[in-house]
Amino acid sequence: MADPESAQEFTALYADNHPRVYAYAVARAGQPLADEVVAETFLVAWRRFAQMPSGAALPWLLGVARNVIRERYRDEGRQRAVAAEMLAWAADTPDVADGVAERSAVLTALARLSENDREVLTLIAWDGLSPRAAARVVNCSTPAFLVRLHRARTRLERAVAAAEEPAITKEPSR
Repeated sequence: MADPESAQEFTALYADNHPRVYAYAVARAGQPLADEVVAETFLVAWRRFAQMPSGAALPWLLGVARNVIRERYRDEGRQRAVAAEMLAWAADTPDVADGVAERSAVLTALARLSENDREVLTLIAWDGLSPRAAARVVNCSTPAFLVRLHRARTRLERAVAAAEEPAITKEPSR
């Protein structure tokens, strides 16, 4: 990729996709590692620019970012740390209105889901991908992704309902 035209194409690709890849990396790996994940993702993209599928750069880049993150998060302890960070973030959210309380309950519930459920839900809701593009990111068929999405949504609904239930207190008997 030494010719100037390819360099300009890559620069345009980078400018168009960097914010979404960065957001994906922050959501999955946390802010401290996001810059490293994005840098490594675009390094792979630079090296494999000629093999990148045309018209599907974002799903391809998110798939690369996903693989980079998986390499960094092989041990389960780090995955638990990200979930704990999400719980702490949800707990720090001030409860000034019902909308904020609902958001806090959703974030708390989301943090309690498995990494796979969080990924499926956030690819659609936060990253704005279509089910077909999201299926490419997680390397499965679109129908399989839709089943995973349905199951993840069901588990999220249950977790939100559990997070919103008020604590039942026993009144002292007199």
